[in-house]
Amino acid sequence: MQSFIQKYQKDVMGVLSGWDRVFIQGTQRALANLAGMMSYLSYVGVLLKDFGSFVEETSERIKTASEEAAQRLNRPVIYLKSCHVSKEDLVRKIALQEGISEGLICILRCVEPGISYRIYSNRQQKKLILKREPRQCLHYYHYWMDRDFGLMHARLQTWFPFDIQVCFNGRSWLARQMDKKSLGYEKRENCFAWLENVPATQKLMDRLLKLNWPRFLGGIARQINPLQKQILQGYRTDYYWSIHESEWATDIMFRSIRALDRIYPSLIRGAISAFSTRNVMRFLGKKPQGPYRTGEVISSYLRRPEGIRVKHSINRNSVKLYNKQGSVLRVETTINDPYEFKAFRPKENDPEGDWDWRYLRKGIADMHRRAEISHGVNGRYLEALSALDTETPLKQLLGPVCRRCLWKGQPVRALHPWSATDQELLSVISRGEYTINGFRNRDLVMALYPKSRGSTETRRQASGRVTRHLRLLRAHQIIRKVSGTHRYRLTQKGRQMVTAVLCYQSVSLQQLNKLSA
Repeated sequence: MQSFIQKYQKDVMGVLSGWDRVFIQGTQRALANLAGMMSYLSYVGVLLKDFGSFVEETSERIKTASEEAAQRLNRPVIYLKSCHVSKEDLVRKIALQEGISEGLICILRCVEPGISYRIYSNRQQKKLILKREPRQCLHYYHYWMDRDFGLMHARLQTWFPFDIQVCFNGRSWLARQMDKKSLGYEKRENCFAWLENVPATQKLMDRLLKLNWPRFLGGIARQINPLQKQILQGYRTDYYWSIHESEWATDIMFRSIRALDRIYPSLIRGAISAFSTRNVMRFLGKKPQGPYRTGEVISSYLRRPEGIRVKHSINRNSVKLYNKQGSVLRVETTINDPYEFKAFRPKENDPEGDWDWRYLRKGIADMHRRAEISHGVNGRYLEALSALDTETPLKQLLGPVCRRCLWKGQPVRALHPWSATDQELLSVISRGEYTINGFRNRDLVMALYPKSRGSTETRRQASGRVTRHLRLLRAHQIIRKVSGTHRYRLTQKGRQMVTAVLCYQSVSLQQLNKLSA
């Protein structure tokens, strides 16, 4: 993202990156599958014919224990007739009216969809069977003002397997930490428009990644489900914590609303009209031939009270751009499906085994890697925006590469950005899978000449052609060789030029007329 910041440095006062909203799911894995639930019933000595009365009695005990803190503190327990009511607005209103700055605010009860168990009679086998299926069941929402996180909530499913969902906001946590350090700031809703000390604030934000999450979340579980161990009677009672949804936001704080308003319309137009499927793949560090090939890339925009929000999504993951409170430009990556990404780790059931690039897990063990991936997506998106909204005319940007030049004393032909051959070459070197590790000669051979796999002679000829392509790109300073390797990466100039060529080749005459209007 440095290219974007450098470009607008006279208008930018600072950048802050970190967690925004995060939803963490607590699951008792032993009870979350049919075999485990049957094993538990056997462990506590409950027959299937008694299952209905057993679980009903257990749920009543859970509800009574969960409400005990509210009764002791004289806090309200409110039943909501619809799950579509804005719970947070209701809670904030209660907290404001009663001046609650710390501790429990209220408990909300609401019937919502969940996964639980039901008994069925199998007439053919003449026996009862247990099934795990979606059901409508009662959930308890505990809302409280946390000393470190501010407003938080945790949702408890009051039916087996008693799943828990915890929600926190990284910006609220940061505000509390800055208060402790006496650092000045201006907070507007869920973003900071001004920070007294940006580097110190970023260091504080980074500390959230080092929190002892199992201990912190375990304390919340004991708070809202105090009978957990008593009910399970020693049967593998620990919760497994996984990230259900995460938002990582990069906020660029402009010095004034006018400064952001001057460039935001151009950024929005460029993001909507020029970012193609391949661009979005690159933002998310993916290749079209990879797992995303079955997913549809969707780019959309939504008008909000503050302005226009642009969203690019693939399957259940997305990157968004919008302005916050007038003077803050936010790029936000949301990950709902982590299995599309990779983490360097051992196998889950063999922690002492070999490390390799494996799928990113939902568990909090991969939380730090999730943050790295999200931060990289935001950076690549901002880099592309800096190339789109360049004040340099395309003629000035592309003119030098469209002329012959010298490379190590030898003449090299001009690049032809609008020819099919050179466009395909530029498209391949900008692919998402090459963003981090770069590309090699054989990578381009496989991408540009897939039919060369047949014979050794054909592969050798294709490799020679790619060598000449690499020489052309290096001569025009579009790529550079990574020292000590056979890999190449795009230069900053190359990234800007390639992005401009690939984006604007798909812009129609009608779109250009609108942009120039």
